[in-house]
Amino acid sequence: QVQLAESGGDSVQAGGSLRLSCVASGYTVSGNSMAWFRQAPGKEREGIATLYHSGTMTFYANSVRGRFSISPDNAKNTVYLHMNNLKPEDTAMYYCAASAENYEWPMLLPQHYNSWGQGTQVTVSS
Repeated sequence: QVQLAESGGDSVQAGGSLRLSCVASGYTVSGNSMAWFRQAPGKEREGIATLYHSGTMTFYANSVRGRFSISPDNAKNTVYLHMNNLKPEDTAMYYCAASAENYEWPMLLPQHYNSWGQGTQVTVSS
């Protein structure tokens, strides 16, 4: 059984940085695709960053490209989301997701993923 546990969410001021962690069990992060999604109140879940094959391939949504980066630590079976220059519009619940299947790259739709963490809250104040 795949279990994903996110941590690292916090309340920060605009321009600040955070690092989110996603520890996986029952799943090898160096295998298929993993991704970070976020969901703000009243909005749809948005895929923001994904990686494949130990991070040899990465892709970012336009909303975070140049500010966020996704990276794996295979030894810790963990995927990180490094977030810089945070903006109030980044406020959301952030979720880690893992896929057991391969779809057309990039995989940034919720239906591409079958395992989800419980989420970690990021709040950015102006």
